[in-house]
Amino acid sequence: MPDKMSVQECKGPQEPHVPSWERYADQFPVRQHLVYLNHAAVAPLSKPAADAMKHLADDCHQYGSLHYDQWMAAYAGLRNAAARLINSRPSEIALVKNTSEGIATVAMGLDWKPGDRMIGFREEFPANYYPWKRLEQKGVSVEWLSVADPLERVEEACRGAKLLAISFVQFLSGYRAPIQAIGEICHRNNCIFLVDAIQGLGAFPIDVRESKIGALAADGHKWLLGPEGCGILYVNEELLDRIEPVEFGWTNVAGYADYSSRDMGLRSDAGRYECGTLNTIGCCGLKATIEFLLEVDPRIIGPHVQNLGDRIARGVEGLGYEVLGTRTPETGAGIVSFRKSGAIVRLLRAANISTAPRGGWVRTSPHFYISPADIDALLAQLH
Repeated sequence: MPDKMSVQECKGPQEPHVPSWERYADQFPVRQHLVYLNHAAVAPLSKPAADAMKHLADDCHQYGSLHYDQWMAAYAGLRNAAARLINSRPSEIALVKNTSEGIATVAMGLDWKPGDRMIGFREEFPANYYPWKRLEQKGVSVEWLSVADPLERVEEACRGAKLLAISFVQFLSGYRAPIQAIGEICHRNNCIFLVDAIQGLGAFPIDVRESKIGALAADGHKWLLGPEGCGILYVNEELLDRIEPVEFGWTNVAGYADYSSRDMGLRSDAGRYECGTLNTIGCCGLKATIEFLLEVDPRIIGPHVQNLGDRIARGVEGLGYEVLGTRTPETGAGIVSFRKSGAIVRLLRAANISTAPRGGWVRTSPHFYISPADIDALLAQLH
């Protein structure tokens, strides 16, 4: 497969004064059709992701597996890119199907015993709720907190707990958890800290070392602007021997490239959680989009996404809508949910504005290539 130019090479030197929604407009052709405010559901592919996946499809179509060594390089490239994004080592990254698989790998791979205790949160998306309910049925004690509980309550619950699991950003309210503070609490109490990062990774910076995160899972199809069915699982190297692989196949083992071997010794890195052939085309797309986001820089993306969310919240409140939760500079993220009577989502769809109905709320979720004028177009339809 021929080398591809990076987004930066294609676009030339950046001009810092150009707003992100203008600088990267050509990377998101969806803007020609929709005001897309639904990144918390399924995001449009970034152009780098789409191009990388088309490139792999064409290569396989024309040459079969002749360039398989380059496919392997894409796997390594994705591990490297993901590690850069969260400040981990590539050896701590497993390539998984989705966030649910990542969370379940940790939940079911730990050596739980009756009487063990963990901490969950009532507001979580089912992927970060059902695994802990299953553990409850097997004798593990789950202490259910609210994300609105003060940190003192979290500290109290952490004493003697084996694990705490929380989302970086809540899927409905958009509440962004104080990850660093919770990580410090877990570290003080020798409690594994598991983060479901799918609703924040790609929009806001996250540092697993600084935040003392033991494990983190995220799929590519939301704020990472990548494909469905391809995600990452980070497991801190100190936990690798405590979390057994849930699924076991030919690539969990260290000698997986030797098909005649029957040695079942595990790989020394997080690859031990991969049980078979990977989603190659998805890995190509996810690698490309993470590298693209690293070029844009999450430290720039985060403030813009939060400002767009603030603009929506202020605007709909001014129009008499109820907003779910309370936004602050510390807890606001890219998700804003609001409601009032009427078929609002359908009304917005007719105006080519994409949002999502969630539990009686209208959920909006703009990314960094969305402009303030796009938000104003939304508000104009809600008058």
